[in-house]
Amino acid sequence: MKTEGLSHAVGGKRIMAVGDWQQTSGDHALVLGPSGSGKTTFINAVTGLITPSAGRVFVAGEEMSALGAAARDSLRRRTIGLVFQTLRLIPALSVRQNLALAQRIGTGRHDPAAIESLIARVGLAHRIDARPRTLSQGEGQRAAIARALITRPRLVVADEPTSALDDANAFAMVDLLFETAAATGATLLVATHDTRIAPRFNTVVRLAA
Repeated sequence: MKTEGLSHAVGGKRIMAVGDWQQTSGDHALVLGPSGSGKTTFINAVTGLITPSAGRVFVAGEEMSALGAAARDSLRRRTIGLVFQTLRLIPALSVRQNLALAQRIGTGRHDPAAIESLIARVGLAHRIDARPRTLSQGEGQRAAIARALITRPRLVVADEPTSALDDANAFAMVDLLFETAAATGATLLVATHDTRIAPRFNTVVRLAA
């Protein structure tokens, strides 16, 4: 992922400024800043959910910021796995079915063995057929990470994955993100205001309010 002169303004007021930045394959980076610093705006620009008012965004060698809506959706499905602060698992589907749907949408294929392997890797083999409402918070987070990784994305983007967790669970979540991203060869981008986890990342970009 690469940005060139990236910033975004709303109503003439600049709400995010990152400038030039590059994340190479396998690099795990943290975007750190308080509420109002533009973290979510940055994530939305990287993933193509908004068009930045200035600068360019490249993902997997393609200029995300120059694409139309349909092409952005396609690039996002093919290259990015998203872990939202709210889990957004489909409540009517089991863990297995949530991953199967994400896999089919992202790759056009159905690979039950890959689904079972990844669910086991995140420690949910015993909950593979459970519905999201029956999962604990930690189990739900692990299921959401597995769903993001089932398409073997080149870039995994996590928005505030630890802010609601105590110290032990926050660090366990970071370890899980690192381990599962490494297992699939993904690059990891985490945006948060949680300063506790900053020492775990070699690359930290700090945004000011």
